[in-house]
Amino acid sequence: MWRGCEAPHPPFGHLLPAFAGRRQKETPACPPRPVRAGMIFPTLNFLLFYLVVWPASWGLALLRQHLLHKLLIIGASYFFYAFWSWKLMFLLLGSVVLNFAAGRLIDRWRGTRAAKWTVGLAVAANLSLLGFFKYYGWFIVSLDEALRALSLERELPFLEIVLPIGISFFTFQGISYIVDLYRGHLDRSRPLVDVMFFISFFPHLVAGPIVRAASFLPQLEQPPNPNRVFVGLGVMLVVWGVFKKAVIANYLAVLLVDHAFLAPASFGAVDLLFAVYGYAIQIYCDFSAYSDIAIGVAALLGYRFQRNFNQPYRAESLQDFWRRWHMSLSSWLRDYLYIPLGGNRHGEFKTYRNLLLTMVLGGVWHGAAWKFVLWGALHGGVLALERFLYKGHDPAARIGRPLWQRVLSVFLIFHFVCLCWVFFRAEDMPRAWELLTGLANWSQPVTLLNSFLLALIAFGMAIQFTPADTLQRLDRLYHRLPTWGVGVAAGVSLLLIEAVGGDGAAPFIYFQF
Repeated sequence: MWRGCEAPHPPFGHLLPAFAGRRQKETPACPPRPVRAGMIFPTLNFLLFYLVVWPASWGLALLRQHLLHKLLIIGASYFFYAFWSWKLMFLLLGSVVLNFAAGRLIDRWRGTRAAKWTVGLAVAANLSLLGFFKYYGWFIVSLDEALRALSLERELPFLEIVLPIGISFFTFQGISYIVDLYRGHLDRSRPLVDVMFFISFFPHLVAGPIVRAASFLPQLEQPPNPNRVFVGLGVMLVVWGVFKKAVIANYLAVLLVDHAFLAPASFGAVDLLFAVYGYAIQIYCDFSAYSDIAIGVAALLGYRFQRNFNQPYRAESLQDFWRRWHMSLSSWLRDYLYIPLGGNRHGEFKTYRNLLLTMVLGGVWHGAAWKFVLWGALHGGVLALERFLYKGHDPAARIGRPLWQRVLSVFLIFHFVCLCWVFFRAEDMPRAWELLTGLANWSQPVTLLNSFLLALIAFGMAIQFTPADTLQRLDRLYHRLPTWGVGVAAGVSLLLIEAVGGDGAAPFIYFQF
């Protein structure tokens, strides 16, 4: 399995020196990164797992054994999670029981003050669980540093805490269930088996997308209908996701990004600049790949997830970017954080405050480190600035803007996002500043960048500007093939990706969040 920089060879590696025009110089080796042993989508383990679950689930669905179908998917989901940690599987189960019980109480006391208190306590319990596992260590270390700076050293309870995989995602989905129920977006609380299915469903369990209770739970009222399953689109999403992950994201990480961000002082401005561009493409291809595979896998089982990415690097404003990037998270933050804080209902100053606070908390959601606080603050600050300059109107929505203005807007927003990605990717704040200052070092020769990497970055940008309905067009072509033809085409595509993609599969970036 790849661990950061350990996968040494790009596709057709024996031809790369001639293709690149130069031979790679020695670069510092990336330190090994801890990789949780688990079931990652583009692996043989997952393929074998899915080849058992898929026909069995459809068999039960076609026999109208709806309860057994749900129990099979739930059992498969917990087996999937147990591959990461069978002990932490009980934490997931505890989250399910907590939100199920809260939902029952909210339904029983609907419209009363008791229901409001139940929602508040349940949300607090969910966030406390997330906060303990994700932020306790950061809080204790920060407190220890502050006390040392004030010469007030104290013995503090340092604990070694394992971060449960996917805790941010299943916590947010639990909150979605109880809040949607309280707001009336769900007509009634659901039985335990449905709540367990919704929160634990294996395609989105580890890294999203964040699925809304109000949109997903009604799908569980009837067995999935094979006549409503878009097989071609599901297969294409899986294949396309595997390609983005195994080829584009992994090779950009292995050959460029990991080296540059590990030791920025060892490289010149050209290498560092394209490493930043490379990371922008890497994180998009990596995370959108997971989302595409998750959506495709769920679709082939008969369930619909919302789209999670929509060509974000063609955005003409930062507001437009957040309508296109990790759409399930940005809409979740809007509906469950920004609007409850007051949204834009209480004057301009409080609107700016709410934007900044929402994005800072969104940054902290990604990780317990000051670099994520800064990343969120930068996004929140520019969102507030856009609102001030354009009086609350999204400049990307203005009809009839000259082409040069649109191109300039895309250029500026992309580079601002790339600047923020530096803090997101760097190991710590000093390493981020080291990379940014290194962008002024134009005297050092190019040692990392080559034609192959340039081609990957160019391709990653080109797909941002393809027609929005490209997959739908390809789906129509798939429909012209017989069922066996779809299977053969998918199999051949995956074999080609396997041949080109190298050895193993690196963990997805968002597994750490």
